[in-house]
Amino acid sequence: MKIGEKLLKKLSKKYLADHMITMKFERYDISFKTDEEGNPILLFIGTLGEDGMIKGERFVRKIVKDQKGVVIKDHWDARGKT
Repeated sequence: MKIGEKLLKKLSKKYLADHMITMKFERYDISFKTDEEGNPILLFIGTLGEDGMIKGERFVRKIVKDQKGVVIKDHWDARGKT
């Protein structure tokens, strides 16, 4: 599974810092963890189970910044099934 352009646009926004956010996105349930700056860094996408956990795919975001804080690299890596 790949992250589509619409979802990438949603994940490029800033959210509450250091929070786990769960929402519906099109036909999927998504849940993501944000870093201290409010950037989503851990994503679960799939179907929300009765236990509150998402069964589907897991992605991790890699953000590399230079010494001035300018983003050099920003991409999502697939980490398998959850």
